[in-house]
Amino acid sequence: MRAFVVTKYKEPLQEAEVPEPTVGEHDVLVRVEAAGLNPLDEKIRAGEFKQILPYKLPLILGNDVAGTVIGVGKAVRGFKPGDEVYARPAQDRIGTFAERIAVAEGDVALKPASISMDEAGSLPLVALTAWQALVERGKVRPGQKVLVHAGAGGVGSIAIQLAAHLGASVATTAGGSNAHFVRALGADTVIDYRTQDFEQLLTGYDLVLDGIGGENLEKSLRVLKPGGKAIGIAGPPDPAFAREAGLNPLLRLAVAGLSRKIRRQAKKLGVTYEFLLMRASGDQLRHITTLIDQGVVRPVVGKVVRFDQTPQALQSLSQGGIRGKAVIGNS
Repeated sequence: MRAFVVTKYKEPLQEAEVPEPTVGEHDVLVRVEAAGLNPLDEKIRAGEFKQILPYKLPLILGNDVAGTVIGVGKAVRGFKPGDEVYARPAQDRIGTFAERIAVAEGDVALKPASISMDEAGSLPLVALTAWQALVERGKVRPGQKVLVHAGAGGVGSIAIQLAAHLGASVATTAGGSNAHFVRALGADTVIDYRTQDFEQLLTGYDLVLDGIGGENLEKSLRVLKPGGKAIGIAGPPDPAFAREAGLNPLLRLAVAGLSRKIRRQAKKLGVTYEFLLMRASGDQLRHITTLIDQGVVRPVVGKVVRFDQTPQALQSLSQGGIRGKAVIGNS
């Protein structure tokens, strides 16, 4: 089958003929009809995560899928051929930039009935990231104050909607041209990152979701109230992540060093920092499906490209300018 693979880190994606997926007894075989494009894909291609996500090359890239079930393993009971589904495959089983993929049954959910296949393909990674940051880690409650950085982006556009649904007062950073867009998603306060300094305008926040890192993350710590939490999805990774990932002692030490400065700053301010690399979860996707079909959360697809345009579309992610997500469609 056709697929786009990483043959060497930092090199462009290559189209290749690859073997058909191996379908285990607990696996669902999906015909890929849409696949989201994510910054994570580009970071993997560039080799930025090769120490903490040690993939064997050549690697089929792609972390989001929506499609139709065309086969199931003998132990699968929750899905059947013909079901329309979506998933974020487990990180050691990615590969959605392909014609077909086998995904563990526990990572799959039925596609929301109210949205298109392209919209469903845009959701799993960003929606699970938002859910795990705000619901699982942040435990956001009504009346709290949440800052979501890059509110017009893939994660941000979902996180704003989810935080507002949870009853939080939501602030976000976005370009001035996206101010009306993010307000429509549920943002109460919009900071134009080009002309305004959010650190000078915001204070007393319970939670910050940061996908930018660096100085932006350091400043985010200072808008938190004592006991507040900053969750970073761009890094740096922290010791808790290293433990959960099962990294060897030497790598754990190195990872601790990467986040030592930001953790020290957080402690001095009486707040905490956590790194989040989202994980696959069919159960959480089912919660998200309910919110989507109830009209609480809507996917934001800013661009759909053909399968053969995958390498160029991935490369263009770094240029920004896309509201929500870019998606590889089945056209």
